[in-house]
Amino acid sequence: MAKRRTLKKNINYICSELFAECVALTHYKVDIKQEDVDNVMTRILLMHDEFVSRISHTEPRNVKGFYKKLRMDFNAQVSDIVSTISQLC
Repeated sequence: MAKRRTLKKNINYICSELFAECVALTHYKVDIKQEDVDNVMTRILLMHDEFVSRISHTEPRNVKGFYKKLRMDFNAQVSDIVSTISQLC
């Protein structure tokens, strides 16, 4: 199991990269709806808060299963956000 600190740093990095991608999209794409990009940015921020708080409050009995589910949920949400960003392009 990785340290909580490392997991939080990885989540921060991935979320900041997704957020930066949205900001770049608003600057380089002229005919994009700002409301759609704002919705994606809000989803990224909510996802960040959710997963950092989930790491802070670990289930004591099933630690391995907890982190496995956390990783699967995080990857699923990141994939969903990436596909949404690619549809906006």
